Order: sequence, then structure tokens, then C-alpha cells
Amino acid sequence: MLKIWGRKTSSNVQALMWCVGELNLPYERYDIGHRFGGNDTPEFLAMNPNGTVPVLKDGDDEPLWETGAILRYIARVYGNEAFWPSSAAECAQVDKWTEWAKVSVSHSFTAPLFWRVVRTASKDRDQPAIDNAMKVLNKFLDVAEVQLSKHAYIAGEGFTLADVQFGHILYRYFDIDIERESFPALEQYYERLKQRPAFVEHVMVSYDDLRVK
Repeated sequence: MLKIWGRKTSSNVQALMWCVGELNLPYERYDIGHRFGGNDTPEFLAMNPNGTVPVLKDGDDEPLWETGAILRYIARVYGNEAFWPSSAAECAQVDKWTEWAKVSVSHSFTAPLFWRVVRTASKDRDQPAIDNAMKVLNKFLDVAEVQLSKHAYIAGEGFTLADVQFGHILYRYFDIDIERESFPALEQYYERLKQRPAFVEHVMVSYDDLRVK
């Protein structure tokens, strides 16, 4: 039984929960962080001195923190060959897109755009900063558009961990009140993700309690 600490409205927790859901793993999740608090207690900080979510504990093993590391652990231990290949060369092809999604796409979206649009009062929004952030994000979405025009999923023809790391931000990207460029292949990819029950359950989650008005 996996034990997971983190609120369901955290995008990083959503990535982990989507991965757990795709692999049909049993788990217990505890609401920690934001309005729930609890991430500054001695007990939590003993598991993760950074005070961030998610945190994963698998049986008697040491707690894990940092979403990317947790996802790779889950994929390596519980994923099948298609989801996380055992061949170092084939795995690296999946991993490069997984890392790109985290470092380039997610980091270009969450704080620069989502926080400025949703977690900032409308009267305080910095529209020039939002516009500039969109230009940066669009460069990476151009990369995704080219890749998805050739393949069904971001790392190739099959669903992999890279799709979890990339796809988990798309619900918010397509839902928030911003002007978006047209990315036909990306939009078709998003429609495919919405057909996955674990994506609907764990990613398409209301973020109203994060909204600042």
C-alpha cells in the first residue's frame, strides 16, 4: 500500500496520482499543504525537510520527495515495459521527454502563467508578464506540436511516463482564461488524454480553492 502526502489540487500531486491511477496501484492519500496545512510539522519535515508535496512512502522504505524522482521510482518498480522500458537506450528516449516536460514546460507554465492568472487578483495581474510568459511557453508547445503531429503520444506511439509529466498541466492550460495559439495536434492529444479515466479522476480537478479574486 502506497502512502501519499499531498492535497489533490497540487499539480505535482496530480501527476503522481495520475501515474498511480494508470498503474492501478493501491494507495492512501493524506491532504497536506495549502489550506490543509500540516507540511510544517516536525513529523512531516522529518519525511521531507523542504516541506513540499508530494511525499511517497512505499512500505518500510525511506520516504521519497521530489515529484520527478517519485514518478521514476513508481515507473521503474511498478510500470510495464511500454510505460518505462528496461533497455537503457529506450528508457532514455522516454526520460528525455519526461525531463523536458518537467523542466521546460511545467516550469514555464505553473508559476509564470497559472499563478499570474489564477493565484493573482485580477486587479493585480501583470498582463505584459503574462504575454511574455505565453511567448516562452509557446516555444515549447511548438516542440510538442511537431512531435505530436508525428506520434500519438509525446515520446512515441505508446503512453509512457513522459505523458504523465507533460499531460498533467494541460487541463489547466486549456481551462484558464488566456488567449491560446492554435496547436491542432496538441489539442487532439489532449482529447485523447481526456478519455483516460485516471486523467479525469486525478487531473481534471477543480482549482477554485486556489483562485484569488
